[in-house]
Amino acid sequence: MLRAAVCVSGGGTNLQAILDSIDVGAVTNTEIVAVISNNRGAKALARAESRGILGLVVSPKDYPDREAFNEAFTEKLCGLAPDLIVLAGFLVKIPPQLVTRFGNRIVNIHPSLIPSFCGVGYYGLKVHEKVLERGVKITGATVHFVNEGMDEGPIISQQAVRVEEDDTPETLQRRVMEQAEWILLPKAIDDIANGRLAVVDGKVRRV
Repeated sequence: MLRAAVCVSGGGTNLQAILDSIDVGAVTNTEIVAVISNNRGAKALARAESRGILGLVVSPKDYPDREAFNEAFTEKLCGLAPDLIVLAGFLVKIPPQLVTRFGNRIVNIHPSLIPSFCGVGYYGLKVHEKVLERGVKITGATVHFVNEGMDEGPIISQQAVRVEEDDTPETLQRRVMEQAEWILLPKAIDDIANGRLAVVDGKVRRV
């Protein structure tokens, strides 16, 4: 049974998609052991509580500097002993020591087709605002393993989503979630839990 810790900053819709997928058997051999947020008011924590899942708050605001936060965050995650760390809308940069310790065991969902609209400053609604500003016709979402860079780790899967002429950032965000994020992330977790993926020469392969 794969033990997964999910890190979320906001509403937790991707977390809910994972939980729903576990409920219906679309994600197998997986247990969510904890939900961690940097935001005490995150609805994701309420979602976790309603399922009897441990909820933890670890915020950079509670520490004197980023180094102290990185140490505390790493200690908290390592204490949970997860097999996989899932970043499901987590708006905090992962400590480098955690990336080293959990090589190819941290996955992230990003709301664009990497390498477009990713990296520093591209998160949440800002991604969709930039997509519309640029006049892009096709956007989507990407699931990837996390490395030391920002949105630079090996890509697991991607799904394209059409941009409509009357889209707002909010309507586009919702469509990308419904047509891509909520499908890709649970599928990636299921593949990892059941040994279907491997990283070979920096690229993800099916095995």
